[in-house]
Amino acid sequence: MWWLIAAVGLGIPLVVTAMPEFGMFAAGAVASAVTAALGGGTVIQFLVFAAVSVALVAVVRPLANRLLTQQPGLASGIDALKGKSATVLERVDGAGGRIKLGGEIWSARALDGDRAYEPGAQVDVVEIEGATAVVI
Repeated sequence: MWWLIAAVGLGIPLVVTAMPEFGMFAAGAVASAVTAALGGGTVIQFLVFAAVSVALVAVVRPLANRLLTQQPGLASGIDALKGKSATVLERVDGAGGRIKLGGEIWSARALDGDRAYEPGAQVDVVEIEGATAVVI
């Protein structure tokens, strides 16, 4: 019974602080409660608690961190346009111009204000600022 109380006690900080480690310790407490229900002694219960908790922290936590820090595999919206090629429709320089990007006409400006791109030239989109593509 005490292990189940410990599991609930460890589950509360999990919900309040969103720290998954508390959930892993709560799972260790539940495993110890099962061990106690099966007739395991006090020493065995504590060993099960320690083994399950440490195993979960050692295995699950690195996997979860890797998934959280991983960049999305599919870019969408304006992020999908960065790095795409476009065709210049009207002269593009530091002051502006027009390009055809992904089948749509966009306003554009050159990243280097001293450079100019003439109609028909191929440019690459470096960034999107509002409704303006910055190109090189």
